[in-house]
Amino acid sequence: MTVGFIGLGNMGQGMVNNLLQKGADLTVFTRTQSKIEAMIDRGAKGASSVSDLTQKVDVVLVCLPDVKTSRDLLLGDDGVIANARPGQIVVDHSTVDIATSRACAEAAAAKGAHFLDAPISGGPGGAAAGTLAIMVGGEEEAFETAFEYLSKMGANVKLMGPGGAGTAMKLINQLLVGINTVAAAEAFALANSAGVDIKIAAELLAVSWGGSVMVGRSAPITAARDFPDSAAPVRNLDKDMGIIKDFAAAEGLSLELALKAQEMFHAMMLKGKNNHDIAAVLEIIEERSR
Repeated sequence: MTVGFIGLGNMGQGMVNNLLQKGADLTVFTRTQSKIEAMIDRGAKGASSVSDLTQKVDVVLVCLPDVKTSRDLLLGDDGVIANARPGQIVVDHSTVDIATSRACAEAAAAKGAHFLDAPISGGPGGAAAGTLAIMVGGEEEAFETAFEYLSKMGANVKLMGPGGAGTAMKLINQLLVGINTVAAAEAFALANSAGVDIKIAAELLAVSWGGSVMVGRSAPITAARDFPDSAAPVRNLDKDMGIIKDFAAAEGLSLELALKAQEMFHAMMLKGKNNHDIAAVLEIIEERSR
């Protein structure tokens, strides 16, 4: 079987490297020609367009930055699904809303193709190491076929349920990431105020009930105040928390902590700190403190 990958951003490049290193017959496409050429140098084949790639491979993997880009590329007039053929598998690793994933599944089914919503977690480090968590929604048969490639990029690959279930699981994860990042920042603000060393506090928290993944990853960044130009920028989490906010409104869900976290990340965006690390939400807490 052959596989194609569209989107060579912070996550996509690491994912593609793992596919190549583990023997996949891979074709790539992105809007930046130099990125395509870099992957050709590593053993990939290049495509000239979305339609060109889709017509050449059996499985299409997509990893894109936002909902609009995903909808345009997957559902557009000359997009992936418009060029899909019966039996082909299309996999979207982007974080989008549930309605978009379900629309893609419906459109693919109309062409006789299969669609899997398969968002990822683990950040650029996990993408580079091939240790991503990949949460998948869709038909079991398509999942089993695509697993050959998903397992080359992820250490934890799970079918969560029917179409849309993978995206729902990613939103659940991002809700906790957002809330826990703010909670960690508040804890570090308290530590700073009380004269407690953040890195030592994080070591203690790692063996206490108050510990979390976000405490562990945010502590050294916060201690060094190494916020600018992060591989885990505010803009990404602001987008995801915005999707959760809209879903909560549509479903009538009371997600008060999530909505407060979303407001704080959006405040960072309004200050032009789009590319600051998510741990930089500490700065909002500091500004609002006496």
